[in-house]
Amino acid sequence: MYSCSTTAVKAKTTDLASGETRIAAVHPDIIQSNILNRLDGQTLASITCASTQLHSLCKEDNLWRDICNSTWPSTTDCRVNDAISDFPSGHRSFYSQTFPTLHPRPRPQKSHQHRPPPETTELISAVDIYYDEKLLYTKVMVTETLSGWFLCSSFSLDLLEPKETVAAPVNFDGEEGTCCALLEQHMRVSWILIDPKQKLAGNVASIAPVETRRHWLTEDIHLRFATVITCVGKERGELQVREVTLQVEDMDEKVLNGSDSLGILHDAMDGERRKSNRDVERESYEHFLKMKVQYRERKQRQERSLDMMCIATGVAIFLAASFLILLR
Repeated sequence: MYSCSTTAVKAKTTDLASGETRIAAVHPDIIQSNILNRLDGQTLASITCASTQLHSLCKEDNLWRDICNSTWPSTTDCRVNDAISDFPSGHRSFYSQTFPTLHPRPRPQKSHQHRPPPETTELISAVDIYYDEKLLYTKVMVTETLSGWFLCSSFSLDLLEPKETVAAPVNFDGEEGTCCALLEQHMRVSWILIDPKQKLAGNVASIAPVETRRHWLTEDIHLRFATVITCVGKERGELQVREVTLQVEDMDEKVLNGSDSLGILHDAMDGERRKSNRDVERESYEHFLKMKVQYRERKQRQERSLDMMCIATGVAIFLAASFLILLR
């Protein structure tokens, strides 16, 4: 034992004297067991570019598996692990696809209804709900995608059972605005969709809520994480998460069916990724809302023009018929 320690110190000293980097003198086992396993995913991905040795050491699947499991507790599920094991680089590929924000590549404007859905047999949802970085709820569910019922019905994945609730450590007492602000600041949802057949994955939830509003009828507080909506209700002074739903909607706020939704989700998971930024996500969502308003106004103008054409046509036909009657 003493001899090994002495050798390591000598090698390190010689290494420094020759002007080489210090990390090259450290044994690979020490780097893996005492340095790399203490890093987060972003840092580990960054240091792969530092040297050939570090690039090789950072490719170990055990490192990335531990990072995935600590970042998303739902990934410890055996069904998720089996799907990740088929990815090209295992957990490293999975992390690279799910940690950043989805940023689909621009595609020609054409309806997804004219493109067949991707060849997939099921979608795996790995969901984790946090409040103030503390895990409140985690669940994995599998959705089959082959039946005619799924392909033709509205795409809507409900995480919680009808009577199931998740307690959130927020007291509803006090001003409504304060409660909404706390939820918007501290509530976080991670919804990872996995396509095992295509070996694709993506986190479809935004890093923070892009919209917070109160339902006028039920008085529930709705937090919208892009396509994921968390509904929070009041009961005995304690907030509880009652519904977590994933939906794919069009500009008319119509929920698309499973076939069309698969095409859109596959494009997103197969697209590029970018660094998560809550300000950018909120700005993008607000731009989307403006586009919806413009779309509705344009649609209303078209409908009004069509109505006027129909009225004008009807009046013309009536006048023509009246004129013919007078001639007779």
